[in-house]
Amino acid sequence: MDNIKTIPVSLPGVFLLEPRVFSDDRGFFFESYNQQAMAEAGIQERFVQDNHSCSHRNVLRGLHYQIKQAQGKLVRVAEGEVLDVAVDLRRSSPSFGQWEAVRLSDENKRMLWIPAGFAHGFLVTTEKAHVLYKATDYYAPEYERTLAWNDSDLKINWELQGEAQVSAKDQRGVAFRNAETFE
Repeated sequence: MDNIKTIPVSLPGVFLLEPRVFSDDRGFFFESYNQQAMAEAGIQERFVQDNHSCSHRNVLRGLHYQIKQAQGKLVRVAEGEVLDVAVDLRRSSPSFGQWEAVRLSDENKRMLWIPAGFAHGFLVTTEKAHVLYKATDYYAPEYERTLAWNDSDLKINWELQGEAQVSAKDQRGVAFRNAETFE
């Protein structure tokens, strides 16, 4: 596969994708999504929804998941940088309760594949960041759950520089030990 490189991370099923970038004095070009290349990389799922958020420095969004209509997500940053976090909520997984944090930015152009069964969140580390992600199922607010971003058992190192700006919904996130999880 010439147009995309797969980089494994510590959580089974989660991996980074590094696209082949064509740069010259005009700027750059890369394929941010190609169904055939993604299938070859291991993403067989069909995407049904695209999302775009813009947030400012120290905004922390997450950790979100849907207990039914679980979503796989292909995440990338079009502008700025985030620390992107996935938490394994699959009880049958050897990495159940473990998390992975990676930096996604407009500079590194990496994408993170997070399959269904994980909670997802990110912290903006630059003045602002535009985060784009493709989802494998539709947003269903009645099934949405929020895991506490600052859970004392998970001990996620958000590398905060200042105080996190967290929504009221995210402030009410539940502890991992009380969270609804997947098989």
